[in-house]
Amino acid sequence: MDEVSLKEIGLTEGEVKVYLALLKLGSTKTGPLATKAKVSSSKVYKILGRLETKGLVTHVMQGKITFFRALEPKRLLDYIDEEEEALKQKRKSVAELIPSLEKQMRSVVGPQATIYTGFKAVTNFFRNILDDLKTGEEYFVLGAKYIEDMPEQSRFFYKYHQLRGLKKIKVNMLMNNDMKQLLVPTTKICAEIRYLPNYLISNMQIVFYKRKAMMIVWVPEPIGFLIESEEVVKSFKTYFDAFWKIAEK
Repeated sequence: MDEVSLKEIGLTEGEVKVYLALLKLGSTKTGPLATKAKVSSSKVYKILGRLETKGLVTHVMQGKITFFRALEPKRLLDYIDEEEEALKQKRKSVAELIPSLEKQMRSVVGPQATIYTGFKAVTNFFRNILDDLKTGEEYFVLGAKYIEDMPEQSRFFYKYHQLRGLKKIKVNMLMNNDMKQLLVPTTKICAEIRYLPNYLISNMQIVFYKRKAMMIVWVPEPIGFLIESEEVVKSFKTYFDAFWKIAEK
């Protein structure tokens, strides 16, 4: 568990092994450290150098021999704070760059179709909704579905709907009737939700707004098919309005 947590904050596998070994050995030379950490002697100096740069390890000279030791574990919090600050600066730089990049991006003319594969790609579509819509605007969801053995889906939508609520973007949602117990509570923020009868339940979810319509199949490796067409969106809106009338509140 220690190794997993340390990797999650950005340490490499070698850094984790050396750091944990140093905690157990105390002040030590590189020979015993390499043995304890199970890394080669040729790599241990490079790893120690990186750990010192990250403020997690220090060294002292005793005669002509260098001894290394891990600093207090609380220094990990300092390291995380520094990484977060660096990320903020990177984000600021990228944010300043985006207008220039958007000018270089080729404009989409006429209907377009794009396939999205994987959880990250599909959920990026929802992030784009928050970018594309303004406060007070709305979008529509037909056949919302949650996968019980996909906890990352619930975690994503919990935070997503929080952000949507802060921006006051309304969602009109027709959920599958069997999903009531799986609905994350933040979904109800700035939302109107109705439930489809059992005979209309589908594994496909359709999300649409303006000129974009995304058809999503929620499976362990989600797949989305995005169509950019005002006519297609109008067609889905016609179906949505018909189902809305027969759906349960």
